[in-house]
Amino acid sequence: MSQLMQSHDYIVGHLTPSIVLYEPSFEGWLSAVFYVYTNKLQDDESLQLIAHDCYIPSLIAQATSVATDADNAERVLIKLHKLLGRSGMRNILWGFLSEKAHIGTTLFQVIKYAIDYPSRHIMQDLGNLNVLELVQTVKSVSREKHRMEAFVRFEHTTDNIYFARVEPDFNVLPLIGEHFRQRYQDQHWAIYDVARGYGIYYDKSKSTPSRPADLQTITNLDDTVLRNPASIHSKDEQRYQKFWQGYFTNVNIKERKNPRLHKQYLPQRYWKYLSEKQVLPNAEHLQKRR
Repeated sequence: MSQLMQSHDYIVGHLTPSIVLYEPSFEGWLSAVFYVYTNKLQDDESLQLIAHDCYIPSLIAQATSVATDADNAERVLIKLHKLLGRSGMRNILWGFLSEKAHIGTTLFQVIKYAIDYPSRHIMQDLGNLNVLELVQTVKSVSREKHRMEAFVRFEHTTDNIYFARVEPDFNVLPLIGEHFRQRYQDQHWAIYDVARGYGIYYDKSKSTPSRPADLQTITNLDDTVLRNPASIHSKDEQRYQKFWQGYFTNVNIKERKNPRLHKQYLPQRYWKYLSEKQVLPNAEHLQKRR
């Protein structure tokens, strides 16, 4: 009993997880990894790597903030590329773009596994829970990427730019840009992620006969355009939308409608940005004419 009554002094930091905060970018996360290994924190089982914008301060948790350092990030990137190869780095990047809670910690545990066992093909070891979580996350990001490539609807504007709004579950804009850059080299176009407040823009005037133009990042778009894109629609766009809505409506066979299957292949969360879904009931241009 006397032993139980003895008082002990504990260091608060030993009772709470070690937290390393990084700026919300891939380079920021790489800089945090460099910091962890420089300070020999990699073997701390309670270690967490969390983005600044995802961290909720606590009265007892101790957190260290790490600034992004391009040189340190590049050193880590080169090391990981040697360990994981191109496909492994693809998984790391796509996992990071998922923006899932605690993805920074999961990715760190995966690369720590790769560093500790350099001769293993760690991405094939689904018995490791961190690797399993990363593989499942990458599959989800891949599905969202393909859906965005299929469901993007460009709208022609008065500035002769084809503009599209999207709101994906994951940050897939960096992954779909090349798909559209290769296919739409003969026109100006832009895709804007409403949820994340940035977009990509292709300026065909900067392309050459042998190479398409590089993509540009756009931010601070006019809120009026985002709320009411019809305000900048060209006359041709208005006609094209009516034609497309009429076709979409009339091509359906009423007796074969299957709403459940339709929502399975075309999730309802995408509908608000699909022109074929933005129709008024009993619209004149949707009436069949024989």
